[in-house]
Amino acid sequence: MDEISALMQGFSVILTPMNIGLMFLGIILGVLIGVLPGLGGANGVAILLPLTFTMSPTSAIIMLSCIYWGALFGGAITSILFNIPGEPWSVATTFDGYPMAQQGNAGAALTTAFTSSFVGALLAVIMITFLAPMVAKFALKFGSPEFFAVYLLTFCSFVGMGKGSPFKILASMALGFALASVGMDTVTGQLRLTFGQSELMRGFDFLIAVIGLFGIGEILLSMEEGLKFSGKTAKIDPKVVLQTWKQLPQYWVTSLRSSLIGIWMGITPGGATPASFMAYGLAKKMSKRGSKFGTGQMEGVVAPETAAHAAGTSALLPMLALGIPGSPTAAVLLGGLLIWGLQPGPLLFVEQKDFVWGLIASMYLGNIVGLIVVLSTVPLFASILRIPFSIIAPVIIVICAIGAYTVHNAMLDIWFMLGFGVVGYLFKKLDFPLAPLVLALVLGDKAEDSFRQAMLVSQGDVMIMFSNPLVGGITTLALLLLFWPLISKALAFIKPKKPDEFAVERPVD
Repeated sequence: MDEISALMQGFSVILTPMNIGLMFLGIILGVLIGVLPGLGGANGVAILLPLTFTMSPTSAIIMLSCIYWGALFGGAITSILFNIPGEPWSVATTFDGYPMAQQGNAGAALTTAFTSSFVGALLAVIMITFLAPMVAKFALKFGSPEFFAVYLLTFCSFVGMGKGSPFKILASMALGFALASVGMDTVTGQLRLTFGQSELMRGFDFLIAVIGLFGIGEILLSMEEGLKFSGKTAKIDPKVVLQTWKQLPQYWVTSLRSSLIGIWMGITPGGATPASFMAYGLAKKMSKRGSKFGTGQMEGVVAPETAAHAAGTSALLPMLALGIPGSPTAAVLLGGLLIWGLQPGPLLFVEQKDFVWGLIASMYLGNIVGLIVVLSTVPLFASILRIPFSIIAPVIIVICAIGAYTVHNAMLDIWFMLGFGVVGYLFKKLDFPLAPLVLALVLGDKAEDSFRQAMLVSQGDVMIMFSNPLVGGITTLALLLLFWPLISKALAFIKPKKPDEFAVERPVD
């Protein structure tokens, strides 16, 4: 019950007028980001991160995490009303959400999506509350080999479980490692890859990189596509909400199953997008009404929204307990913690109890606030999509530039941001994933330090990575995940492949 008393302490930390106000502001900004197609949670948190530099770490992380919750909620609005997924994980919501809106049930579809999102996030937060301290206590026994093994597991998980080509993931990750190595060597103090430029001594700032890669990259892509919005209108009144809530308990099995899928995919680097598709696919196969999926079934909205929110929330567990982000947004939040001088990992639970439990308490309140805000402001946010993108895009670019400049008060950082923006645009055009690049940029130097410390201890013997069952088990699992694409192909070759109806309609992200 120590967790309960610590959680109560966390509520006492966050229940101040300023933090509650930041919570509402974060949710509103997050929903706005989620409504605008292409921006997404990671982009929004990266762009707005500089706004929190003057806040205390607890207030800042509350606002940023609420932006994240808001973005998760907002993605459903465009999916259901406009058939435009505001987020990648909202694609599966369009399958049944948009048909429901076309049939005149937009209010019921939105209420279903928001309520399911709330349930998925709530179950994930409960899991974090009781599991994160246990993981942190376990991780306190880690030495440098164990930490490198965990980093290796994270990198290999992205390769083995990531979407798309493993070679593209490896190429993206390699670029991230190269960028992370620029600047001063933390072990020897020597300069690396600076080419005589003093500005590169501090390396490439993580924040400038993510603002460019995510923010500017998406804007360039959206400008090229020339987005035009047209969709259904919606007005949610209390009668529709109550009628929908009466129907939702009959889908409790789908909701629970989708939550478990989402939690698992969030803890591993699978992420919210595959979680939502997996939950939708299983719901379609296991439901009595599976053959009607795609025609406006409420259950078809419950499954992906529950799984996506559970995955998005549980991705913060490895970030808090081990210092390893489970999603791109968690990677951005991890970078924010480092900027404030906080080191995510097991010691965070010992040295910064108020911060950790305040953050966990804010997850509970943030999702309640998010549900209230989205249910009451859908028409307002839907109307934002009627503003021409030619007006919205310059505003976002100016916000990005201000954010990049304020990091070091240097004009050069704005040029770096634009350069990263072009890289982000090219990566998206060529279908290279950005998440492995960001992950390697954030964790590359830490993984290098752990590896070099382990080699110093073992006098260069790499077998230290198998020196005890714990580090050996993690390293073996990492290698299995690294070669999983080859192993899965070998297994598929041996075992006759069954036709997968869902895979035909599953889009490539």
